Amino acid sequence: MDTKPTTSTASILDFLNRFIAALGITAAVSVEESADGPRLNLTGDEAELLVRHRGEPLKALQHVVDMAFSRSLPDDTRVFVDALEYRKGKDIELRHMAKFLAEKAKQTGLDQQLGPLNPYERRLVHMAVAEVPGVTTESIGDAFSKTVLISLRK
Repeated sequence: MDTKPTTSTASILDFLNRFIAALGITAAVSVEESADGPRLNLTGDEAELLVRHRGEPLKALQHVVDMAFSRSLPDDTRVFVDALEYRKGKDIELRHMAKFLAEKAKQTGLDQQLGPLNPYERRLVHMAVAEVPGVTTESIGDAFSKTVLISLRK
């Protein structure tokens, strides 16, 4: 569901198009509005460059976009930068794993761990596990990347 970009999204779209040109690759950027915020997905054969090395270049681009544009966005709005829907697939995979481990914690009574995860990934896990009655989550660790502990609700 591609939509017309909002004013704040338009400046990010312009930045991504200039970024693509600076890399010297051919790619297109589509915008999809989601409940969490706009998703900007780079497509085209050469967009694969961003998903190499377990998506590290894409994570770096997301960080740059967050740092450059977060102040210009309305409160609680997050922009998601993706390439070839790589992150979308990883997000779905992470949600499934979180629910699987939540069910395992319910059945066995044993705590389950998932991580290390960045803040965005932890949020996905907390939200997915919240849909499973009888279990709870807790982030543990004191670094940027933390582990999520899934346990029976007491």
